[in-house]
Amino acid sequence: MSRVIYFDNAATTPITKDVVDAMLPYFNEYFGNPSSIYSHGRETRAAIETARKTIAKLLNAHTSEIIFTSGGTEANNMAIKGAVQYLGVQTIISSKIEHHCVLHTLEYLEKYHQVKIEYVALDEKGIVDLAHLETLLQQGSEKKLVSLMHANNEIGNLLPINDVAILCEKYNAYLHSDTVQTFGHISIDTQAVAVDFLSGSAHKFHGPKGVGFLYMRKKNKVQSFIHGGGQERGFRAGTENVYGIVGMAKAAEIAYQNLDKDAAYILSIKQYFIQQLQESFDDIQICGNMENSLYTVLNISFPNKENTMMLLFNLDIKGVCASGGSACSSGAATGSHVIQAILPNVDRVNVRFSFSKLNTTEEVDVVIQSLKAILV
Repeated sequence: MSRVIYFDNAATTPITKDVVDAMLPYFNEYFGNPSSIYSHGRETRAAIETARKTIAKLLNAHTSEIIFTSGGTEANNMAIKGAVQYLGVQTIISSKIEHHCVLHTLEYLEKYHQVKIEYVALDEKGIVDLAHLETLLQQGSEKKLVSLMHANNEIGNLLPINDVAILCEKYNAYLHSDTVQTFGHISIDTQAVAVDFLSGSAHKFHGPKGVGFLYMRKKNKVQSFIHGGGQERGFRAGTENVYGIVGMAKAAEIAYQNLDKDAAYILSIKQYFIQQLQESFDDIQICGNMENSLYTVLNISFPNKENTMMLLFNLDIKGVCASGGSACSSGAATGSHVIQAILPNVDRVNVRFSFSKLNTTEEVDVVIQSLKAILV
């Protein structure tokens, strides 16, 4: 079987051997329930708390502000729904290019809980209009939540999160940011940036799937929306995913130890890919804000000679994994909601290529040749 070239790291990343090795003892040797009082349970409880300290330290947060979840979707749901139910939020300001786990949560709250949803204006590159955001914050006296992702998962745009945090402080609004694409790739200091809630998911930085966390600033405690036992200090019921939590902490630790080196290398892969695309095709366009973009994500628009799914299908035949949008919607016939929000009338084909420290320039060369064979 020929080698698969994996350029869909924004969907998920391969788990690395160091992370697997850290997890393995918690499958069979340290298998006790962390809520048990005997030594087998205390061992796994200690592993969870050590992992919590690791994540908290990387965010410059307190351990009590870290809640382990099943991933970014649960963390975002907990923050947004909790802000409405327990913090009195009546209006939520967001954007049309958020991840579906945020957009669908907003739709639910608007339909069933009469929460007012406002969407900040975006330009054709998907850049948030901060002046419009301030206008929305100025309107009315009700409690507001701003929910804007730190980096867009489809086009890579980075939010000027500190500027947004300053506006939220100025108008006494809460700030939630989906940082699933950035935690493990960009340093985030919760003491320097006044964010109230942020989320992370291990499988975006070479950790296991099915585990993530919510950072919740101490003064903004919401209650569990999964009811049961008193796990996670009462904030999230259910027996903890011990080996997943251990793996996530190990993956995060490795990511931040090597952050500068890995970021520079991945950016060089992205830049080489852009150069080769521009030399090989006359009519390609880069979507998003290239002046302020996450180094792992590249969204390319091709002339509409084939629809997106056929292009992805043909790439797959050649052993290339890429995406037409976020992983949860890339199979949808309607295409990318992000591209539709910022370029609604453009008849082109968009493909997201996303990179990790495991990719190479040689792989880029193969992908370029594959695209030539399909499109030229």
